[in-house]
Amino acid sequence: MKKKNYEELIEEELEEEEELLDDTPVDISDDDANDKLETLDQIKRRLEKEGKKDGSLYQADIFDATSHLDLTDEDIDGLLNYFKSKKIEIISDEVDDNLDDLEFDESKLNTVDLDDDLIDDDGFDPDSVEDVPDLDFYDYDTLANEGVKVNDPVKMYLKEIGRVRLLTSDEETELAIRINQGDMDAKNELTQANLRLVVSIAKHYVGRGMLFLDLIQEGNLGLIKAVEKFDYTKGFKFSTYATWWIRQAITRAIADQARTIRIPVHMVETINKITRYQRQLIQELGREPTAQEISDRMDPASRLSPERIREIQKIALDPVSLETPIGEEDDSHLGDFIEDKDTQSPSEYTTKSLLKDELYAVMKDLTDREERVLRLRYGLDDGRPRTLEEVGKEFGVTRERIRQIEAKAIRKLRHPTRAKRFGDYRER
Repeated sequence: MKKKNYEELIEEELEEEEELLDDTPVDISDDDANDKLETLDQIKRRLEKEGKKDGSLYQADIFDATSHLDLTDEDIDGLLNYFKSKKIEIISDEVDDNLDDLEFDESKLNTVDLDDDLIDDDGFDPDSVEDVPDLDFYDYDTLANEGVKVNDPVKMYLKEIGRVRLLTSDEETELAIRINQGDMDAKNELTQANLRLVVSIAKHYVGRGMLFLDLIQEGNLGLIKAVEKFDYTKGFKFSTYATWWIRQAITRAIADQARTIRIPVHMVETINKITRYQRQLIQELGREPTAQEISDRMDPASRLSPERIREIQKIALDPVSLETPIGEEDDSHLGDFIEDKDTQSPSEYTTKSLLKDELYAVMKDLTDREERVLRLRYGLDDGRPRTLEEVGKEFGVTRERIRQIEAKAIRKLRHPTRAKRFGDYRER
């Protein structure tokens, strides 16, 4: 059975979080959200048919097929037992636990766009995690050769977990029995022995908006949950079972934390789909495609309108810091070039200040009562205009009386001897 490309795998498995995470009251509809999704029974029958072709199924394929379902640990156990009863081998999809691959500078890990398919990987290595040779202390020193500082926390963490030897299947079973009896030391031992499994999975999610150590931390939470729920009587290796929980914890964290402004998971999938079509058209046309061209390229069954595509492309934009340096000398920032439309220009401010002074001077010809009524009615002092009812309560008279006072005061201000003082301001 052909193994899925890992780029497709990451995009699809984010759908795992849709029902658990998509509770934000955001008015973002998705035309693809109404597509018919398979039930658990339909998935069983389809995967059983595929698995019987060569007698095996990749765990990643099962994970992807059920990503839109909110499966419990009982559902997962039942699914794996079902395929086991059908004589279909479940091939574990843990990656090779060779931590020498982690020669990178963590300062670069958070600079990649979340929705870009930038991870060049053919998928998980189906080799068992127990087959990985134990790494000694000095193997980790090679991680500092390309940009990783000697005191780098990643290197320190890898050194620490490298000292813990891997467990055999019998040892895992023994620890699981002790855990069921309430032995906390056994729980800690099983967790620590599989920390490298978390690293090997987490490194494939680098560049998706979270730092590597944060991915490891989230994966460790999934590992702890797997330790608590592992049932050795089902006959599965712990690493096979734990992979589900580790990947779920990491993908859930990416969906929740990777973006400054969270986007619902089903919308992330739609954005990825549009991005793929856009890249294909760039290769063919040698330019950025229009929304209409992207719409024409999409499958008829799930085609989006050009207007909808433009809307989704706006949603997909990442926030940019106003402190982003501009220019070669970095002496200017992006915020310096953005107009603040709510702020008055110096000329407008000066004009309004002079007009206000002129108005107050003219209002000196009014009675104290008339002047105060106008100040309250038009909010000249605090910028908050009052209603006739509110002003009436201030003076203890009816709203009709306030209306009469206001009208009389305005007539006085409109007298030619006073109105001519505002002529220049009206022209401006």
